[in-house]
Amino acid sequence: MNFYIASGFSNKDRVRYVSEALKMEGHIHTYDWTVNERASTFEDLRYIGLKEKDGIIHSDIVIVLLPGGKGSHVELGMAIALDKRVILYSPDNEVHDFASTTTFYHLPEVEICSGSMEELLELVKAP
Repeated sequence: MNFYIASGFSNKDRVRYVSEALKMEGHIHTYDWTVNERASTFEDLRYIGLKEKDGIIHSDIVIVLLPGGKGSHVELGMAIALDKRVILYSPDNEVHDFASTTTFYHLPEVEICSGSMEELLELVKAP
């Protein structure tokens, strides 16, 4: 299975944890944006954006770890539009807080996980 993980820089450690756990089982991370420093030029933004877009295109599943960064919601939209399997991980259940949720979190094709990281990994690996 090819996977992509969308999130914010504040979640780099969680992204790396999920990525390593899946790679240890033979799955392929299509693009690991956590290896980047924050972009400092428009050229950097373009390069990273192209890599992230390709990562989503070549994935079978897109995992979105909340809280997300500015680009996470764009990545979520791309994944939905490309009919990818989408899992939204909401560690503090904020996805169910009406004041902070968004309509796209509640589309029928978005699977929501609010449990532990281990529960997330089990859901990702489920058919």
